[in-house]
Amino acid sequence: MQKYILTVGPSLGNKFKINEIHQDNFIYRINGAHGNLEDIKNTIFNIRNQNKSAKILIDLPGNKIRTANINEPIQVSKDQDFTLKTTQFNFKDFYKLIQPGMQVYANDSVFLFIVKSVSNEEIVFTSKSDGLLLNNKGMHIRNLHTNIPFLFEKDMELIKLCNEFKIDYLGASFVRKAQDIKELKQSLNSDTKIISKIETLEAVNNLYEILHEVDFILIDRGDLSTEIGIEKIPRFQNYIIQMANHNGVRVFLATQILKNMEEKPIPTIAEIDDLYNISKSGVYGIQLSEETAVGKYVQECIKILNLMKNEINFEKIML
Repeated sequence: MQKYILTVGPSLGNKFKINEIHQDNFIYRINGAHGNLEDIKNTIFNIRNQNKSAKILIDLPGNKIRTANINEPIQVSKDQDFTLKTTQFNFKDFYKLIQPGMQVYANDSVFLFIVKSVSNEEIVFTSKSDGLLLNNKGMHIRNLHTNIPFLFEKDMELIKLCNEFKIDYLGASFVRKAQDIKELKQSLNSDTKIISKIETLEAVNNLYEILHEVDFILIDRGDLSTEIGIEKIPRFQNYIIQMANHNGVRVFLATQILKNMEEKPIPTIAEIDDLYNISKSGVYGIQLSEETAVGKYVQECIKILNLMKNEINFEKIML
């Protein structure tokens, strides 16, 4: 693994300073789904003030349906109904695309809701889970993206920001087909490298054409697992990596790489085993998300990544 994408947030960039951990193979990710444009500008300034040579990735929110305008967390309980206004979604026409009986996987499949009724003012759901539904959390319905525009308004604003600040990388979220990348290229500075995220079934089905439009892809295992079912992730992951390598496209892998280290100073053995197998599978780099954005052990995460890199290099020498 040659590159590490590290997500900045309250932990990395603020509590843990970039200059304290920086390596030449780091790319610093700004998640465009969180914060307004001014917040994101300030994050760019913060990164560059700490290290002028740091490579930056802005990850577009994409056309992911999210909760919006929720000022207080909503308590949901198993087999109980709750209501969201149509104004409490980031896509105003969401209600036009759904119908009673549809399953909604919320917050990276932490919650499962069933659509009970729909009107132009509100949507009633039956929850199959217990917990708190927060603002800006994903509301995923399988096979829905075909009927949604590829770029939302915030995506377009962030593309302009990329051009203004000459950002190194842009993450294209919820790509479905090669035409989506072509549409993006029309607005984006050609010096900014596109990383096409593979997180929908449609993108997997159109993978060959997408690979001919980009030099980098990123497999987002979280959103893809919601789309296809978590049990299929290993098979799909291997297929995508092999296809990309065959076509000379570099692959990043994301989601729960070191999940345990958000709260604890060491990874699980399963995570170490996964890291080892990832490094042997032809992946170009990995992305840490919550582990560095909000996790308590940023420096320890980086130490683990470097230890594993050294272990793989040692194995190559021994062989």
